[in-house]
Amino acid sequence: MSLIFQKHSSIPLKLDNRPEPELYRDVFPYTNISRVEFDQVLLAPRPANPMFITDTTFRDGQQARPPYTVQQIAKIFDLLHKLGGKSGLIQASEFFMYSSKDRKAIEVCRSRGYRFPRITGWVRAKIEDLKIARDMEFDEVGVLTSMSDYHIFLKLGKNREQAMNDYLKVVSQALEWGIIPRCHFEDITRADIFGFCLPFARKLMELAEQASMPVKIRLCDTMGYGVPFPGAALPRSVQRIVRCFTDEAGVPGSWLEWHGHNDFHKVLVNGVTAWLYGCGGVNGTLLGFGERTGNSPLEALVIEYISLTGNDDAADTTVISEIAEYFEKELDYHIPSNYPFVGKDFNATSAGVHVDGLAKNEEIYNIFDTQKLLNRSIPIIISDKAGRAGVAYWINQELKLPPERMVSKKSPAVGKIYDRIMKAYEKEGRNTSFSNKEMTALVKRYMPELFENEFDKMEKLAGDRAGHLVERLALACQGKNLEEMNELLTDFVHEYPFIQYVYVTDTKGKSIASVVTDPAYQEQFDKMPVGYDFSKREWFLQPMATGKLHVAKVVQSLFTDKLIITVSTVISDDQDNTVGVIGADLQLKELIQCAESLEEDGLEILEDEE
Repeated sequence: MSLIFQKHSSIPLKLDNRPEPELYRDVFPYTNISRVEFDQVLLAPRPANPMFITDTTFRDGQQARPPYTVQQIAKIFDLLHKLGGKSGLIQASEFFMYSSKDRKAIEVCRSRGYRFPRITGWVRAKIEDLKIARDMEFDEVGVLTSMSDYHIFLKLGKNREQAMNDYLKVVSQALEWGIIPRCHFEDITRADIFGFCLPFARKLMELAEQASMPVKIRLCDTMGYGVPFPGAALPRSVQRIVRCFTDEAGVPGSWLEWHGHNDFHKVLVNGVTAWLYGCGGVNGTLLGFGERTGNSPLEALVIEYISLTGNDDAADTTVISEIAEYFEKELDYHIPSNYPFVGKDFNATSAGVHVDGLAKNEEIYNIFDTQKLLNRSIPIIISDKAGRAGVAYWINQELKLPPERMVSKKSPAVGKIYDRIMKAYEKEGRNTSFSNKEMTALVKRYMPELFENEFDKMEKLAGDRAGHLVERLALACQGKNLEEMNELLTDFVHEYPFIQYVYVTDTKGKSIASVVTDPAYQEQFDKMPVGYDFSKREWFLQPMATGKLHVAKVVQSLFTDKLIITVSTVISDDQDNTVGVIGADLQLKELIQCAESLEEDGLEILEDEE
């Protein structure tokens, strides 16, 4: 039997359309650090049922980093589904919809066919913006509805009644079009809860009842002013805000979300507090990316949810490590070494744990079985106690070397690294452990072959960025005659001038078409006329053997003296039979200069082909 809680307040909620803004100067003095007031009103926890997570990695999260490409969004969306979408724990993911890239990303993610996370949108409180959501057939969309007088008076230049009426028009239109509105109560922790927020929320509940549709509310702690302390006063008390909406305005907990920011280092605890006091959803982003100080880290919310509910099957926690690896390797984001759950040193200790002791005392220092739950072993901290075995263990683990490349403690290079470490302790008086940065520097000095060099990175860049362009050109050449093919090649080099030379052969390696980008080099390239035999060249042989894209090593062009990378692939007919090979020589310097724009161009092309 559960307790019966009052669903609607007997307190009349009336809009206070005051002529001057309420800025709560006693609490937010601006020239001083904000204050936390207490009024001794204590509330018992009443956890939401159900509790769930919503994601805004592609909306709020993109305001803290370079925009994701379409392909990156699709990959991250897959990871969200894999992490907690299968169970429905991660219920929704929020997208922008204004640019062509935004719309393409939505299209690609919708094509996945996942039940969860559901794809939702976000718009400003304008009918013309709402039309975009309608035309894109969204069934739920977030609407920016600013709450505090800081926003209403100082930003929008309106009074409370005007703002409310404008918001209600957009919400009513959304309901009329069959779209569930999710009103984002922006800056809730500086707003007049009883004088504006709750009267507006009550109006929204009336509209929901009339339309027989939900009207959701996202409680946005825009400035991170929320506090989880028992007895704290409004408008900063997270408990009081949530309970006001459920008990005073009659908003179902399943229609509420908490969206926090980390300006005062409280983003995670505030989100969990919202859960515990009746707010169904907590909104977060992967690794906490978000404007300014960031949002609730979604991976941390997953761990907290399992901790609170004991539902171990709600998420595949090993995906958290997979997400971190993707952000570091593919998005070139450096995760701080001490970042919880995914930092290199988060589950390491310098308190005597080394290779010989891992099996004996792992549980003493580890927060849980990180191998099972996060698919990551305990990293070793290198000190004078590590030994040569410890050095080899560190190298193999930190560089994630495959079995065939793993180093032995008997390696002479490992011995040199160990000797250098011991010298620091025995002759130089060192008494602290070696950091990952220091160890990486030592390994680079004595074992440089284990690291990717600059040319390797450049070749990978060419394959990732320009390779898709060459594949697109190969597809365009399918079924074309020589005249049409030459026209395609000419247009291609004009669009991408970093390509100094593009050429096509038949299946025997004989040149049938080519275009030189810079006329100044035409005479040199004329030494390879139509009919020239390329059959012994690697760029021809490899695609012919595999049918796949081939990226050659960096070389110096015989004709222009510039560093180039050759990218090549096969041209096929309608039955997927190879009819030739197309290759392009890319000028390395120019390619690197325009790599960022190529990332968008090439990857969106790839999505089009899929």
